[in-house]
Amino acid sequence: MPDFQKQTVQWFPGHMAKTRRQIKESLKLVDGVVVLVDARIPKSSSNPELDELIKNKPRIVLLNKCDLAEPNATKMWIDYYNSRGMFALPVDCRTGKGLNNFIPTVNKALADVIAKNEEKGMGGKSLRLMVVGIPNTGKSSFINRMAGNAKAKVADKAGVTRQNQWFAVGRGIELLDTPGVLWPKFEDREVGDKLAFTGAIKDEVTDIETLSCRLLDVLAKTKPETILSRYKLDSIDGLQGWEILEAIGKKRGFLIKGGEIDYERTAVMLCDEFRGGKLGKISLELPE
Repeated sequence: MPDFQKQTVQWFPGHMAKTRRQIKESLKLVDGVVVLVDARIPKSSSNPELDELIKNKPRIVLLNKCDLAEPNATKMWIDYYNSRGMFALPVDCRTGKGLNNFIPTVNKALADVIAKNEEKGMGGKSLRLMVVGIPNTGKSSFINRMAGNAKAKVADKAGVTRQNQWFAVGRGIELLDTPGVLWPKFEDREVGDKLAFTGAIKDEVTDIETLSCRLLDVLAKTKPETILSRYKLDSIDGLQGWEILEAIGKKRGFLIKGGEIDYERTAVMLCDEFRGGKLGKISLELPE
């Protein structure tokens, strides 16, 4: 069995520097910024460079995929963002859950901008917001829901949006879509792992078996009952990730010639089921 623990998740997107420039240049065109994060990993799915880029622009944080995260953990994150002067909402952009609160929240977050526009006699001026987030956090699904059409490209794979696009979403609000952007290097391996677990990093540039073993290591420590329940295992006490993967493959009958476990098939299935919420509501990090 290969040593999965020593392998590293890597990501080298070629369009990243260009996207940073686009965001920086477009900031002068907008009144505020909408940041989408994955509710399961709000910290890891927040690009650390955005704070420097956005600076003092009003910010609304959407904790997307909230139906896949633990409600108590999401509540803690909402309180965390609110305490730092940001507005935060739990949403599910696929179903539209929570998005009815978006426009009222925009009006609160941009109250000063609205007041200044009214003072200048421009009370009907549209509010412009830039939508940012790392790949696969749901920016296009959010815009499609708000715009009431399917003009923004949507996919389950990371990295679909490639250039800036404007969308009118009604009630005097316009959204600027931007490509998802990751950062050049993950200083913390756990950040890279969490992004890969949730699909923010393309599976094609990771080792899916390494990934699944690390995911099982994490779940075995934090949510062992989810593994036992989903895969009908009696015990995983003391087992390493690859041993649990082996047990799952055996239980599911994922075998190849000679009776060996088909690790790749088992790994793909595990990651798909985790991302699809079939292991239950799981949050992988909490506010500090």
